This record gives sequence, structure tokens and C-alpha cells, in this order.
Amino acid sequence: MANFTVNRVETSPIEGQKPGTSGLRKKVKVFTQPHYLHNFVQATFNALSAETVKGSTLVVSGDGRYYSKDAIQIIIKMAAANGVRRVWVGQNGLLSTPAVSAVVRERVGADGSKANGAFILTASHNPGGPNEDFGIKYNMGNGGPAPEGVTDKIFENTKTIKEYFIAEGLPDVDISAIGISSFSGPDGQFDVDVFDSASDYVKLMKSIFDFPSIQKLIAYPQFSFCYDALHGVAGAYASRIFVEELGAKESSLLNCVPKEDFGGGHPDPNLTYAKELVTRMGLGNNPDSNPPEFGAAADGDADRNMVLGKRFFVTPSDSVAIIAANAVQAIPYFSSGLKGVARSMPTSAALDVVAKSLNLKFFEVPTGWKFFGNLMDAGLCSVCGEESFGTGSDHIREKDGIWAVLAWLSILAYKNKDNLNGGNLVTVEDIVKQHWATFGRHYYTRYDYENVDSGAAKDLMAHLVKLQSNLAEVNKTIKEIRSDVANVSSADEFEYKDPVDGSISKNQGIRYLFEDGSRLVFRLSGTGSEGATIRLYIEQYEQDSSKTGRESSDALAPLVEVALKLSKMQEFTGRSAPTVIT
Repeated sequence: MANFTVNRVETSPIEGQKPGTSGLRKKVKVFTQPHYLHNFVQATFNALSAETVKGSTLVVSGDGRYYSKDAIQIIIKMAAANGVRRVWVGQNGLLSTPAVSAVVRERVGADGSKANGAFILTASHNPGGPNEDFGIKYNMGNGGPAPEGVTDKIFENTKTIKEYFIAEGLPDVDISAIGISSFSGPDGQFDVDVFDSASDYVKLMKSIFDFPSIQKLIAYPQFSFCYDALHGVAGAYASRIFVEELGAKESSLLNCVPKEDFGGGHPDPNLTYAKELVTRMGLGNNPDSNPPEFGAAADGDADRNMVLGKRFFVTPSDSVAIIAANAVQAIPYFSSGLKGVARSMPTSAALDVVAKSLNLKFFEVPTGWKFFGNLMDAGLCSVCGEESFGTGSDHIREKDGIWAVLAWLSILAYKNKDNLNGGNLVTVEDIVKQHWATFGRHYYTRYDYENVDSGAAKDLMAHLVKLQSNLAEVNKTIKEIRSDVANVSSADEFEYKDPVDGSISKNQGIRYLFEDGSRLVFRLSGTGSEGATIRLYIEQYEQDSSKTGRESSDALAPLVEVALKLSKMQEFTGRSAPTVIT
């Protein structure tokens, strides 16, 4: 057993280490500066009480992006020096973000230990590679992201840090081999437990869903299926779940080998970046002529999902509403009923209508999964989602891309349980259109303006806030732009008071709410690593079932024109078009 000592290293604060909604994300070249990662990790240990850290069990893994393997070795050495008792690492350093949450909540070590928290190494849907993005975030003992009280403390610590602690004489651990490595230090024994990345997560999924009913659907000759991991960490789970457990063909998996640079692609599961899947599903510029019945994609760390039917895109806002509407019948985990549902503020109000119809508790929260986690810990929420391709439930405290795919397969299996003896399949498109006929349709789009000059982005937002002081003038301007758009009935900056802990989150997005139920929402996103991302959300509600089949772009065109001219988007940003339209 190797012995190590604790080395105290003098350091000084490095500017800009403020964690966003999902941790700290910067370019790799920033993270590889001397002391950069070390400062942030020590600031995190210092933000947690000494009792929390000493003798604790810590999970350290991520999506496998470039620099992860180096970062894992650094964090192991720093954990040892800070008195952590054991570190758990997914084999090859791979654990999806939802799997980390599951491991923290569910896994029991060989010695009976349970995890106290986790460092997740991911920049989620941002590109990877030597010139791209890296990220780190801390999750708590409930498996969810650190709340603002903790992330604020981490940031304050980064501004005053003078020293960090790292183990001297502790060799790099072979994270490719499953097994426990033991070392001896000033606080006694220190273990690194490298374990299978998929087992705990697969076991949890099998306890939630009716795998035999999904197997029957996948085995039906008329049903075909395609899953694209975009070379992210979802590939470490796809073959185990979809092929080994559910019987899908290996050929139904696309880009399921995790790569440090995601194969040179952008691991963001949307119509712009998941080009290969979009083509396979019969959409895009050169669509396949015989697409599968169901397709789905994941992002880099597998917490996001995109769901497609044959030649048909399901918006994330519709997806969470449809899962909520069908969960009790189709998913055994929810058979006794839903405790409540929640969505992020920019997400369309499709879920609100379902909640009202089913008489469920409903919550509208700021963007950031930790807000859902509070509701779930208090037993107030079962299913939740956000328009940025995140859907999940109270089985863990992160959004969960593979869970969402299994939820959709469960709904398809339930709707087709009487059709698998030769009948016509109920398709994804059928399910969505039936939902619209029942609950109405929320036409919805999101425009992303990425890497905008931060000053220009702030000026645009300030302009929109200023406009809110005179709605009569706003409505006059709107009528001059488009006479067929309803008046604005109210406008504000969204503020949320957490019903569980009473905390207040301000400045969460600028809203314009129209008399006919339409909405315009403007937000600055905290997930990019350089510049600012302006997100513009445009939503039109249509209850008339004869009008729910329009092209989304046609239904939204008047509101889009109003949004761009009212905000003076091109004047402030210099952009004549968004980077991405969803």
C-alpha cells in the first residue's frame, strides 16, 4: 500500500471562476492554466463543512471529454489531501450526469459506504477537444446540483483562496481497470474504487419501466428504432440498455462510441447538430426514404434528449407534457399517481394545461435543474422538464436523456399493446396529434444567438426592461409592426420564490405575456464558455383543433417579426439571423 503525504501549495485567486447554472465551464486552455482547476476544487471543499469532507465518499467522473482523465487524477489527489476516505470513479472516468445522480443516491460500496457528493466533469452539450470546452460541477448528497447557497460560497472562496492541498506520493490510478486501489495517508486509509459505469443505472431503469413490454414493441417487425449518442457518454449505456436488455439491433445505434472530442461534432441533440439522426428519421435536406418509427439523440453527458418520430419532430415542451399525460398508465413507477409536475419558465405552457386537466400540483421555476430537485426532495413533483431538451423525474435529481427515451418507448408500447399481432402501429406523430386535439397546441420556437458580445447582450436586455415601463407604447409599436398580433397584457422580469426553502431567485428572464396566451421570453444563458448567448422564446397557444396542424413557422411568423423588431435584435447584436433555431 503506497503512502502519501499532504502538500500545501500556495496560490492566489483567479478571476472568473463563478459557476453558472451547471457549474464552471471554460475553454480547455483556461482549465489547464497553472492552479486553475486546483483553485476551484479547493474552493469547493472549503465551501463544504470539514465534517462533510473528512471521511466522506466522493464520486468523480464525467462525459469523457478532453482533459477529463487528467482532471480526475488531480481531483483524486486533492480529495485524499483534504481527508476524503474514498473516491468512486466510473470505468475509464465515464459516468453520465444522470448516472452520477443515480450512483450517489443508490450505490452501496463493498464496505457498505454511500456517496456524500460528486464532482461531475462535463460541459454538457458544448463541444470537446483541446481547443473546445471543459467543465466541472459539484453535486450534493441528494444527487442533485449544488444549490445557489453553495455555489455562491464556492465563488466567494475562489476570490480569496491562498492555498490548496494535494497528495504527494500518490501515484496515478489506473481508471481503465475495475477494482479498488488502497493507499495510506495522514488520515489513514484512502481508497479509489473503479466500478462499471452502467450497472447501477441499468438496474434503476429496470425498476422504473416495464422492460418486457418495450421488448415486445422493439421485436415487432413493423417497429424500427434509432438512437444517436453523438459520440457522448450515452454510448456507454446505449448498447447495454437498447441492445442487451431490450433486444434492439446493434445497427440501430449511431455514434455510440464515446470520444474525447465527440467525433469533432457538437454533442447537442437538436435539429441543427444531430444531422445524421435527422436525415435517418426522414427530415432535413436529404432525408432517408424509409425512416424508422422512432428516433432519439443524447448530448455529451446524456442528460438531454431529442425525440423524433418518422418525419416528425417532438418539441421538448410537448414531450414533457405528453409524458406527464401518459405516465400513470404507461410507466409502472408512476402507477400510483403523480405528486405534481414542473417546468422551467421559458418552456411552453403545454405542461400547465395537462396539470390543470389532471388536477395536479404545478410549478414554474427558473432555468436550472436544482430548482426541480428542491420540489422533488419535498415530495411535490414527479415529472419535470425544460425546453432545452431536458426531461426527468424524481427517480434522480438530474435531467435524464435515456429515461426520457424509455418513457417514450413505454408510451408507444402501451398505446400499441393491442396492435402487435398484425395491426397498424400508433405512431409518435399520432400520439402528439391526439395530445393537441385533447389539450390544444402550443406553437413554440427558440432562437439562440451564440457568442454575442457580452456588452451588447446586456444592452439589449436593458432595452427590453426599459420598454416594460410603458406597455401602452409597447402595444402601439407592436400594432405598427403586425396588426394581427394581440396586445401585451403584462410584462416583467421573472422572479421565483422557492416554496420549499423560501429562497428568491431574481432576474431570471424578461417576459412579455399577451392577451391570447402567447408569450415572448428573452434570457441570457449561463451555459456558454465565451461571450453571451441570447435565447429568445416565442410561443402561440391554439385551442381550435382545426388550426393545430399548421406549419409551426407559419403560425409563429407574426410573433417572430414582433420579437425581433421590438428587441432591436439586429441593431444590438449585429446578427441578421440566429445561430440555431429550435
